[in-house]
Amino acid sequence: MRTLTQPHPEDFDLATVLHALGDPVRLQLVRRLAEEGETTCSPEGLTVPKSTLSNHWRILREAGLVTVRTSGRARLVTLRRDELDARLPGLLAAVLDATALRHDR
Repeated sequence: MRTLTQPHPEDFDLATVLHALGDPVRLQLVRRLAEEGETTCSPEGLTVPKSTLSNHWRILREAGLVTVRTSGRARLVTLRRDELDARLPGLLAAVLDATALRHDR
């Protein structure tokens, strides 16, 4: 299985992270990870084609928002909250808080 590119925390770029969070599907994936923790690459309840979902995960991974690990045949995705908070303090919390307000309306 090929190795997936994932940036080191010191390479996180604000513009790239904001771009990754700028899509409603990717934002939904990040919210889900923040609330529920680790998930598979094909979480239930999404009506997104698998190829599109793979592209969303790639963008999130390359931006540094998530890490992907392999367990058997499954790929598991985890939010890199601690690393993001260390490099871009408060950004993830602010985005999640802002989307929670919009999501709860």
